[in-house]
Amino acid sequence: MLFWCATNPRELEFCTSFTDAWNQSHPVDNFHLQPIPEGQSSEEVILAAVVGKTTPDIYANMWQGNVEMYARAGVLIPLDTISGFLQFIQERCDSSVIKEITSADGHIYQVPWKVNPFMSIYNKTLFTKNGIHDLPATYSAYRHAAAIFKSNSLLNGWTQKWFGYTEVKEIWYQRLFNFYPLYLAASGGASLVTNNKASFNNKYAIEVFAFLQSLYNDNYFSRENLSASEDPFVAQLIATKWTGPWEIAYLKTIPDRNFEFGYFEPQVPDDHKGPVYTYADPKNIVVFNTCTRPRAAWDLIRTMIDKKGDLKLLANTGQFPRRKNLQSDPFYTEYFKKNPMMIPFAKELPYVKGVDNCEVIVEVLDIISQEYESCVVYGKKTPEKAIQDAETSVNVLLANASPTKLAVH
Repeated sequence: MLFWCATNPRELEFCTSFTDAWNQSHPVDNFHLQPIPEGQSSEEVILAAVVGKTTPDIYANMWQGNVEMYARAGVLIPLDTISGFLQFIQERCDSSVIKEITSADGHIYQVPWKVNPFMSIYNKTLFTKNGIHDLPATYSAYRHAAAIFKSNSLLNGWTQKWFGYTEVKEIWYQRLFNFYPLYLAASGGASLVTNNKASFNNKYAIEVFAFLQSLYNDNYFSRENLSASEDPFVAQLIATKWTGPWEIAYLKTIPDRNFEFGYFEPQVPDDHKGPVYTYADPKNIVVFNTCTRPRAAWDLIRTMIDKKGDLKLLANTGQFPRRKNLQSDPFYTEYFKKNPMMIPFAKELPYVKGVDNCEVIVEVLDIISQEYESCVVYGKKTPEKAIQDAETSVNVLLANASPTKLAVH
């Protein structure tokens, strides 16, 4: 049987260790592990494999947003039909996660595996140097800190520095790293699509667009691509950005790094109350219907996501298992003692979300992205108009969306 995983060296090593151990004790149900074949993107490789009927038995790096499309195409095995699956998942994940991964037909086609919550990273050294002592948790506090930073840059004649930076490219997935985390934070984890209609034309989306637009209008963010030649955070050209926990290991390897850094939650409206949600960046595990022994496939997967497997995922890759009570579970206490910078992410895990189980979620994000560019980056529309136009286009899309046809039957 064939098992595809991500090409990331640490993840490949993680999956290899479990596959090797499995094969030694299961000589009949052996798995051949290999990183997903090269291509423009893993999504394109998977799509090509589905169409060509060359899918692996297990794929352990599926973006959650693509699952519904493949589920409706009938190329995934409903895992809840395998004995013991539901009980295991209910013990590992809370009810909100299970609801999130349940498809429209009531079945579960994905194993909720790992997440990388998006947070605000900041340069502690630059903050102190500029007299910014409180973390800018709200829109007004963030803008106030940005104004101080800009004023000091001009006053001291520093090389052009920006308070923050986020990609301005119109590509749909870039909205998962700026608009969407802020929308989840502001709205308490609200959906973009509900009952096959756009549900984002609300004050939260409008306020997010307005907040981000103001950062460009007031020259706190650059409209240019700062990451083309070097990492602007490492070069200290920016003081903040929205990113995930992978930056921790990366920044610790930077030679001669002369600044300290930390993380805090994404910014929220000034009147926000309650927990701060963010984007989970979830990658999950699926079993394709080309698999002739789904029971064996699930048994292998289960060893990867039990408590020991999840601890190994944390330790080896720096990615978080989508497991409830992770920070409070004594089984993981020693890990967090040794890795205190991971604690803010662990605390955030109860408040992370993936994307809606919508077959055309990529197209939804693409429409939002087009309006984002027009409104936020270039100021050609008001936030109200941009969100309204996005809602109209998304509803047309959803009304005309036809069932998935991948030429797989």
